[in-house]
Amino acid sequence: MIILTLLIALILACLGNAAADRLPNILLILSDDQDVELRGMFPMEQTIALLGFGGALFHNAFTPTPICCPARTSLLTGMYAHNHGTRNNSVSGGCYGPHWRRALEPRALPNILQQNGYNTFFGGKYLNQYYGAGEVPKGWNEFYGLHGNSRYYNYTLRENSGNVHYESTYLTDLLRDRAADFLRNATQSPESGDAQPFFAMVAPPAAHEPFTPAPRHEGVFSHIKALRTPSFNQVKEDKHWLVRTSRSLSNETIDTIDKYFQKRWESLLAVDELVATLVGVLNETQSLDNTYIVYTSDNGYHVGQFAQPFDKRQPYETDIGIPLLIRGPGIAPESHVDTAVSLVDLAPTILAWANVSTPAYMDGQSFHEILLSKERRIPFFERSLLIEYWGEGNVNTYNPECPWAEQDRLSQCTPEVDCHCQDSWNNTYACLRNIRHREDRVYCEFRDNENYLEAYDLQLDQFQMTNIALDLLPIERALYSLRLRNLTHCSGHSCFL
Repeated sequence: MIILTLLIALILACLGNAAADRLPNILLILSDDQDVELRGMFPMEQTIALLGFGGALFHNAFTPTPICCPARTSLLTGMYAHNHGTRNNSVSGGCYGPHWRRALEPRALPNILQQNGYNTFFGGKYLNQYYGAGEVPKGWNEFYGLHGNSRYYNYTLRENSGNVHYESTYLTDLLRDRAADFLRNATQSPESGDAQPFFAMVAPPAAHEPFTPAPRHEGVFSHIKALRTPSFNQVKEDKHWLVRTSRSLSNETIDTIDKYFQKRWESLLAVDELVATLVGVLNETQSLDNTYIVYTSDNGYHVGQFAQPFDKRQPYETDIGIPLLIRGPGIAPESHVDTAVSLVDLAPTILAWANVSTPAYMDGQSFHEILLSKERRIPFFERSLLIEYWGEGNVNTYNPECPWAEQDRLSQCTPEVDCHCQDSWNNTYACLRNIRHREDRVYCEFRDNENYLEAYDLQLDQFQMTNIALDLLPIERALYSLRLRNLTHCSGHSCFL
């Protein structure tokens, strides 16, 4: 009897150790152009309840580059744009170009995880210039990659070995179903102990233009107008030239902004349902407790701030602030994180969950240890982050429907918004996003003809109405500039400021 009791205890201990040694699953959901500053998470009640209240809510999460392809490349590589070389959404700007396919993709997060035993899945928008030619990108066991930029209908997916065109299937719903099927197949009974861990990344199109909601959600927010923040339709003289030369928005343009604001929120309702469905599948398959779930976006978005109609590409909180919610093993429910984090930190953090060391070439740093705190208000760590952007305007972005010349090299000019131009060849800048004890500031240097400076104290000036760059003490300005210069040339551990 004693021997039998000891044998049973030994078997239970082995089973317990096997469960403890099992690597966690990882689900990453990446929205498109979703802000936090303008209440971009408002439509996502289920996501907030399941991931925010069920895990950790980050209050200072930022994109390293406020435009889709560079930001997504940073997420996948853990590198700042000055190191991975993707500077805009064009092939010539590095978006899914030869350097990505040859040098970066083999060293990116999915390939590392796949080589370390993870079953990997991708569905949705990959990189803007991906068009499904050749083989499935490295690192993915199952791949349902969108051709090109965000669309909701009439799109083509690379579905593993071939391309499939869909005319009338709402893309967010299709991605929900594909991902749910993958999760069901990938999650065997936990008691069996032989389930391969998975990494699934789902990237729906919302809330990117053309801002198309699912039919069931059309008109839900028809009574809503874009937030009239203090900076809404304000032309400020203390901004860099592209913003300070804006004209006040016409009533017609404001009506367009309101309509798009409504549709952006409505398009996110299907993403909220996607999150709830996938959490439900994980719960049904008894895999939820062993799965890290990350919800975030590639960049933010502005709608009318400083008389800029609707876009990203600017160094203001609307454009660089992103949502970040994470639940999973060891994360206390209803946790709040004030430490500044960047998309470049996600790859090192995910690798830490997978028990893989961070490669030396990654510029981000894992915040896994921060999440292990059992306090609801997780202890604060000082951090400086880099925000960088390269203006895209050139003669090819000239729009003859607007009253500007080719040699002006302006971009994002459309008659639909009274020909306001929201980018230019020298809308190039680097910013230091500094969150330290009793300090919440951003300091920016523009690579334009004026070498313009902008700085804001976010504790006193949430909406960045007053540029304090020239009010800083010379020693303060010099220290910010030096720290910024170090970040724009950093690589690997030298980026940890």
